Amino acid sequence: MKKLNVGMIGGGFMGKAHSLAYSAMPMFFWPAPAIPHRHTVVDVKEELAKDAALRLGFEHYSTDWRAVVNDPEIDVIDIVTPNNTHAEIAIAAAKAGKHIISEKPLALGAEEAKTMLEAVQAAGVTHAVAFNYRRTPAVALAKKYIEEGRIGKILSFRGTYLQDWSADPNSPLSWRFQKKIAGSGALGDIGTHVVDYARYLVGEITDVNAITKTWIPERPIQTGGIDKLGTVKSSDANIPKETVDVDDEFITMVKFDNGAIGTIEATRNAWGRNNFLTFEIHGEKGSLYFNYERRDELQVCFADDPSDAKGFRTVYSGPATPYGEALWPIPALGIGYGETKIIETHDFFKAISEGTQFSPNFQDGYRIELIADAILESAEKEAWINIPK
Repeated sequence: MKKLNVGMIGGGFMGKAHSLAYSAMPMFFWPAPAIPHRHTVVDVKEELAKDAALRLGFEHYSTDWRAVVNDPEIDVIDIVTPNNTHAEIAIAAAKAGKHIISEKPLALGAEEAKTMLEAVQAAGVTHAVAFNYRRTPAVALAKKYIEEGRIGKILSFRGTYLQDWSADPNSPLSWRFQKKIAGSGALGDIGTHVVDYARYLVGEITDVNAITKTWIPERPIQTGGIDKLGTVKSSDANIPKETVDVDDEFITMVKFDNGAIGTIEATRNAWGRNNFLTFEIHGEKGSLYFNYERRDELQVCFADDPSDAKGFRTVYSGPATPYGEALWPIPALGIGYGETKIIETHDFFKAISEGTQFSPNFQDGYRIELIADAILESAEKEAWINIPK
C-alpha cells in the first residue's frame, strides 16, 4: 500500500474531523487503497499550529501554507479554512500537482469556483469537495433504491437543514455571518448540503424561485466575553455590534431536469433543531424519508407493499447496506459523523490510487455554486431564475 502525505491547511473543528478519518480509515477499510500520513498541519500562528500538530497527530507544523503546498513530499492538500481562502489555496495546490480535498462550500460564488475547476482540470489532479453527508450509509441506500427503480420515476423532493445555534441574537459575529469571508449565510454553510442531496439523489436542478431572510441584522463583535457555547455573556451587554450581511434563512422551490419538482430550505434560527438535515422523496412506486439526526434509519414505503401493511417502515443500515462490510457488524449499532468522514476519506484515496475522479468534485462544487448564486438572485428579483448550463 502506498503512503500519501497529507498537508492540511487549518487546524480547527473540521481539521479534527478530517484527522480522525485519516487515522481510522485503514482500520475500517483494510487493505486500504492507500495510507494517509499526517505530514504537516498549517495554522495562522505558530502556537496554534504546534498545538494542532500535537492534537491531530501530524508529524510537522507550519504557518506558511504556500511552503506546504510546494513541498515535494506532500501528495494531498486538505483545505479546512474559511471559505474566502479556498480558491487561492486550491489553485496554488493544483499548479503544484497536488491532489485536493476542500471543505464546502467550494468558493464564495460560481465565478470563483470556475477558476478552481479550471485549475484542477488543467493540472489533471484528483479533486474533491467534502459533502460528506451523502456518504451516510442510509443515504447511499436511498440512492441504491432509486437506481434500482424501487420507487419508480421521481415526482418530488423535499429537503431541509435546520439548526438553532445562531438563533440567539447574542451569539457573536463569527466569519460565518460576514459575506466577504463566507460568501453567504445559511445557504452556503448548510443549505448547500441539501442541494448536494438533491443533485445526488434526484438529478440536476434547472430553475429556482427563492426567499431569503436575515432575522438578526447585527451581532456582537467576537472579541472576548464569549462563553463555552459561543454566546456573549449577559454581563458584556455593552460589547459593540456589527452588521450581518448574509442570509439567516432561505426557502426555494426547485425544478429538476427530469421533470421532478421540490423545495429546499435551511436556517440556523430554528429553536429545537440541532442538525435536522432531512429529505423526503416521492416516486410513482414509493417514497423515501431520511433524517440525519437518526443516521442509522431510512424510512421506506413501496406501492406494492400489502394493503394491510402499507406505510413507512424503518430499514436500519448495517452490513447489508452500502459500506456496511467495512463498518460495524450489527445493523443499528450506530453510525456517527466520524464514520461519514472515514468513508469519504476511503473513497477519495481510492480515487487517487486508481487515477479516477472522486464525486462530488470541483465540477459538482461549481454547479452547486451556480445554484446558490441563482437562489440569491431569485430572492433579490422575486422571480424564477434558470441555472446556467
